[in-house]
Amino acid sequence: MRRELETAARAGDCAAVYDAAARPVASTPCTAAQGEEAEELVEDVLAGHEPEPPEDEGRLLAAEPAGEVRRPAGAVVLARSSDPLDTRVATIWAWSAAIGAAGLAASVLLSVRLARWVAGPLSALDVSARRLGEGALDARADVDGGPPEVRRLATTFNTMAARTEALVHGHRAVIADVSHQLRTPLAALRLRLDVLGTGAEGDTAVELDAAQEEIARLSRLVDGLLAVARAEQATPRPTTVRVGEVVAERVAAWSPVAEERGVRLRTSEGPALTAALGSGHVEQILDNLIANALEAVPDGGKVTVGHRLVGESARVWVRDDGPGMTDEAKAVAFRRFGNPEARGTGLGLAIVHRLVTVNGGAVRLEDTLGGGLTVVMDLPLWAGEP
Repeated sequence: MRRELETAARAGDCAAVYDAAARPVASTPCTAAQGEEAEELVEDVLAGHEPEPPEDEGRLLAAEPAGEVRRPAGAVVLARSSDPLDTRVATIWAWSAAIGAAGLAASVLLSVRLARWVAGPLSALDVSARRLGEGALDARADVDGGPPEVRRLATTFNTMAARTEALVHGHRAVIADVSHQLRTPLAALRLRLDVLGTGAEGDTAVELDAAQEEIARLSRLVDGLLAVARAEQATPRPTTVRVGEVVAERVAAWSPVAEERGVRLRTSEGPALTAALGSGHVEQILDNLIANALEAVPDGGKVTVGHRLVGESARVWVRDDGPGMTDEAKAVAFRRFGNPEARGTGLGLAIVHRLVTVNGGAVRLEDTLGGGLTVVMDLPLWAGEP
């Protein structure tokens, strides 16, 4: 028994041996295994009861019977500090937390990489789809990244985009070729009518004049189709455009036509603005809009062209006090031949819309206060403009 007590003492434990009368008969130098609580445990053991260790922070106390369980000759009480156990438990919890945190971090990292692997190609596909929708027919998606499903989707998109590009280019080429081929016979037909009209009198002269007017209208239509085809094929390189100067120049160029028709054509003063558009595009836009306005405004009417700074755009507008447009007509006005109320070829606004949007701008139609139509355009500013 003494050997076991010495072993317990070397291990840093406190132990005590009790006889059948619950009296201590031997113990380690440490007396933590003795006392009132230890004696209560011994009495429970000797009585054959299951001992209930006391709740004592910092110490563990246990008792076991000595000899036979039914008739114990005594009991052994062991007392041990709970600090090493607490430290071990804390260490286990710390390692568990560290392993859990590392696992969570690895899961998050893996999830992020997986999400990027899937979302990256999808985002690129979304950008390509937006570019295609905005008219960039050469937009294509990357087919080398992402999971197989995304790669197949990108391949399908590229096939669709390629077919769309081929169809659109073919459509534009047909329009351009047909329009170009029609110009020569129209010119020849006009010359023949001029020859026939020489010396013509009466009803014949009237009919020839009407035919000349139809030829002129058809020529304008052909020229408009050519202009649309060129506008749709335009891939502009932005140049600096002095908006105020171009507005003043085009108003001055159209003033004789306006005076001949009895229309007041004016400019509205605005700040000095520099826009970024393709060469000659602003001039072509204003020519179409002013021509449309002069066609719509009756004798004594007014057309105003102005510009100002709005946000990060140069806003340009052409306002008239003519009959205006119905909501139904405005909804289709930018389509080729979409406006049944158009007095001209029905292509001017389609050309304007294409030239504005291909340069990154926006155009819309508004009602003029008091009656009439206002075409409002927001054009991109040149880099460095406020």
